[in-house]
Amino acid sequence: MTGCGQLYERAAKADGLGPFWHLDQARTLFVGPLQHNGLHQHGAPVYLAGLYEAFELRLEGADWRQCRGAVIPAGCRHELRVHGQPIAVFYIEPGADGIGSLTTLLGDVREVGGALAGRPHGRNLLRELWEDRHGPQWTGQALDDLLTFARPRACRQPDARVARIMADLGHQSGTPMPAARLAASVGLSASRLQHLFTREAGVPLRRYRAWQRMRVAIDAIIGGDNFTTAAHLAGFSDQAHFNHDFRRTFGAPPSVSLARLRPGIGDA
Repeated sequence: MTGCGQLYERAAKADGLGPFWHLDQARTLFVGPLQHNGLHQHGAPVYLAGLYEAFELRLEGADWRQCRGAVIPAGCRHELRVHGQPIAVFYIEPGADGIGSLTTLLGDVREVGGALAGRPHGRNLLRELWEDRHGPQWTGQALDDLLTFARPRACRQPDARVARIMADLGHQSGTPMPAARLAASVGLSASRLQHLFTREAGVPLRRYRAWQRMRVAIDAIIGGDNFTTAAHLAGFSDQAHFNHDFRRTFGAPPSVSLARLRPGIGDA
């Protein structure tokens, strides 16, 4: 009982703090309270850690399971019930060690319908980020530390050609490069690239492009742009299209996790 009291006491210190996001070239992190995110799928593998309480996870077609931590492959449809508690949601691009690094962040692992559940390593670090009012300012270093722990334990390296395509897509803006040109840049046919990309990334090339476009929009909103401007910068036809794709990607409207954000670097 003493341990539970300490957890709730620490949670109380974070009352009133808004959620925050962090994006860099290969990583996306959300930390904040959530309620229910309906069925959705991501373009990158994701690591989930309940910061104080367990959360509920359901893979499409399966039953609800209670978890403290989980790793979900890219493209795997799932939903969450977090009951207003803060949760860390950490995505890493497949070309940057991807799911190989994330799976090593779980202990006492068990399979849950195509995903993995277990005890989340790094939860204390992520909880410290949440409780620190200036957490957004040192999130990059915290993720470096987390992956320094994880990477030596990851054994599989991604295909170098797919890794290069992912890196190129991360730097592209404006009109997307046709798949045939992307394939030619690494010496593959378009059909071979599509097959290899899906095998390596867990999602088709088209879905991964949509994920990258979503990251551009989120980054713009974090930077201070309104939803309409961010949608246009990322190539969405309008805000309604962005809202629809955001719900499909995250299982909730953008107002749930992108409103009342905590100040980031230089804003505090």
